[in-house]
Amino acid sequence: MLQKINFPSGSVNFLFDSSFEELWQHYDQQHVVIITNEHISKLYARLFKGLKMLVLPASESSKDLHTIGSLSRQLIDLKATRQTILVGVGGGVITDITGFLASVYLRGVRFGFVPTSLLAMVDAAVGGKNGVNSGMHKNILGTVTQPSFILYDTRFLDTLPDDEWSNGFAEIIKYACIFDAELFEDLAMHNISYYQDEDNDALNKLITRCVDWKIKTVQEDEKESGIRKLLNFGHTAAHAIENLYEIPHGKAVGMGMIIACMISADVSGLEKVVVEKLKALLAQYHLPVKLKFNAAKAMEILKMDKKRVDDNIDYIVLEKTGKAVVHSLPFDTIEKALIAYDSNN
Repeated sequence: MLQKINFPSGSVNFLFDSSFEELWQHYDQQHVVIITNEHISKLYARLFKGLKMLVLPASESSKDLHTIGSLSRQLIDLKATRQTILVGVGGGVITDITGFLASVYLRGVRFGFVPTSLLAMVDAAVGGKNGVNSGMHKNILGTVTQPSFILYDTRFLDTLPDDEWSNGFAEIIKYACIFDAELFEDLAMHNISYYQDEDNDALNKLITRCVDWKIKTVQEDEKESGIRKLLNFGHTAAHAIENLYEIPHGKAVGMGMIIACMISADVSGLEKVVVEKLKALLAQYHLPVKLKFNAAKAMEILKMDKKRVDDNIDYIVLEKTGKAVVHSLPFDTIEKALIAYDSNN
């Protein structure tokens, strides 16, 4: 099912409930270069037979300028031109790298995504943000450039490890917290196994529901000057924790949402029962709610966050389930919350 969605900077073809092979109905194989990781390239070798490919290690450490330089040289060796289409097949690391590389190679070539993780399907692949890391600072270098297409083939989830299912549900829970109280209640009534059941269409409906929220948000605020900031709920502390301890993104976001709710109780009057409900929901989807970490080291990284303005930072807090707002908070308020979270674990 193809839906053409318009954004301020261009249109994106969303191919929902599709198959990888459908790509060739829309794009010429001769112009395509696949970018993926070693794990995906081996699992789905038959799908890539005869295609030009650039294969990376399956690691967050690949997401840096060194990798971009190496891939650029490989594209030159392949004689890639402005007619080339880069297709990122993988999770959030691969979509970020592909989008960033396509945005800068020859000052911009077409690109698209075939997300293979739940997290990438509902969040990372959508919205046009393409970033790479520099040292401990996550996504500090990047572009906002929309892909030509995003193709959804849920067959790729058949080989997704259990931990990666949990990672994806962290972003789904995020949408429920900031936009969709009804979704929060729906998630509370089910579990991962329910959405993995191929006999119902719950997973496709869930993916579409989350993508719709992100599409609406990005259409209104593509460059993140307003409502799009809400999508950072849980991410500010999460990025610092994630890079310090090499924790998977979704698990870090889960803990970041708890910290954000602790702050919300103080600055926006969030009922403390919501914090407990969030902890229960995260645990239900096999996401950790406790971690001992160095609050001082986390603050050093957090102070370089992209959302910093002088000695304050735009922090996303909840007023209630389904309603998030932006508060400009001083660093000491955030540090107190980090210390409180750490001391309670």
